Amino acid sequence: MAQGSAAVPSTELLEWPKKDNRRLLHAVYRVGDLDRTIKFYTECFGMKLLRKRDIPEEKYSNAFLGFGPEESHFVMELTYNYGVTSYDIGTGFGHFAIATADVYKMVEDIRAKGGNITREPGPVKGGSTVIAFVKDPDGYVFELIQRDSILDPLCQVMLRVGDLDRAVKFYEKALGMKLVKKVDRPEYKYSIAMMGYAEEHETTVLELTYNYGVTEYTKGNAYAQVAISTDDVYKSGEVVEHVIQELGGQVTRKPGPIPGLNTKITSFLDPDGWKTVLVDNEDFLKELGN
Repeated sequence: MAQGSAAVPSTELLEWPKKDNRRLLHAVYRVGDLDRTIKFYTECFGMKLLRKRDIPEEKYSNAFLGFGPEESHFVMELTYNYGVTSYDIGTGFGHFAIATADVYKMVEDIRAKGGNITREPGPVKGGSTVIAFVKDPDGYVFELIQRDSILDPLCQVMLRVGDLDRAVKFYEKALGMKLVKKVDRPEYKYSIAMMGYAEEHETTVLELTYNYGVTEYTKGNAYAQVAISTDDVYKSGEVVEHVIQELGGQVTRKPGPIPGLNTKITSFLDPDGWKTVLVDNEDFLKELGN
């Protein structure tokens, strides 16, 4: 194929991510003791253990936790690699967020169970929303956000980026996300962009944070990726390749089935090096036994 023809995709293809059936499915990250994290998340956060699997031939185990079924809720996919008890979270990963009706009460419950409160409950700087911060046993930070109405308590994944406009464009074009909120706080020298598939209070969002003058962060080896559903990984993969040519990034797995599992996926890094996996909707539901 001539290079020129590959460089000019059809308008229909570029519009595909906005028409596709997409949802943030789960965040994947590594922990040093699976049972310890399950106990903390269920007892302190009120999550449910949805499923667990052990893959001894590959020397790892997974646990899936959340506030509702995986078919309709964003969940945490924890990975335990045999014999690895700690990881480097790096400077780029920010936090996960949980929405709750009463932050003060949740913090007291977590404190009573020995949890590490890193910011006491109170209004956010320059605003009225009540928040608090808690660290889990592996050092992952969770922001607790007080909200009156909650559809899915697991409401945010915060990642730091080196160029906010570039990151917003990437997630709009490559993943069909909407910019649901943008806030610039020059007095604190940062800007944020909330990216998602519905309004901030209706869905889980990616919170992209730009700290003035900071263009690079360390990724560590703890946080892995988010997974997003799609009706066609091949078409979605084509769009991603085109957007990467324009804005940067890297395809890490071409579209196709995972050996042994047969779930079709494609994966890639955004211009800041954050990984996303696109998962075929029907295959994902089959994996859940539907």
